[in-house]
Amino acid sequence: MKLVLTALLIGLLTNPLNWELNFDQAKTEAAQSHKFILLNFSGSDWCGPCIKLKKTIFESAEFSQYAADHLVLVRADFPRLSKNQLDARQIAHNETLAEKYNKQGKFPLTVLLDANGKVLKEWDGYPQSLTVSSFLETIDSVTSIIK
Repeated sequence: MKLVLTALLIGLLTNPLNWELNFDQAKTEAAQSHKFILLNFSGSDWCGPCIKLKKTIFESAEFSQYAADHLVLVRADFPRLSKNQLDARQIAHNETLAEKYNKQGKFPLTVLLDANGKVLKEWDGYPQSLTVSSFLETIDSVTSIIK
C-alpha cells in the first residue's frame, strides 16, 4: 500500500495538472482527446472560497487522477494584488470568457463544458457539503448521459 501511495505522489509531483489559460487550445485538446472542459473562474489572491476549492478539490490526488483521464482544465483567474496581475492579453482573454460564461461575476464559478463550449453543469461558489467524491460523481453523471 505504501508503495502505491508513494508512486502516486511521485507521479503527481512530477506531472502536476496542467491548467490551460487559452480556451481555444482547450477546446481543440478536448475535441482531439474526447474529453470535457472544466472551466474555473477564480480570484486566486482575494477569494477565500476560491482558494479553499483549489486546495481541497482541485489539488487532491483523486481529482488529479480523474482529470488526467477525463478533463481539460481551464482557469480564468482574476487576481487583485498588483504583484499577481496577469499580462494584458490574458486579462482580456479571461474577461471574454467571463462575458460568455460568468456574466454575473460569481467567484468561484466552475463550469463543465463539452468540447464545443456548450455548458453542461455549473457549480456556483463552494458549498460546505462539496467533497471530491461528490464533485466527481456529479461530473460522471452529467457526462455519462452525453457519451
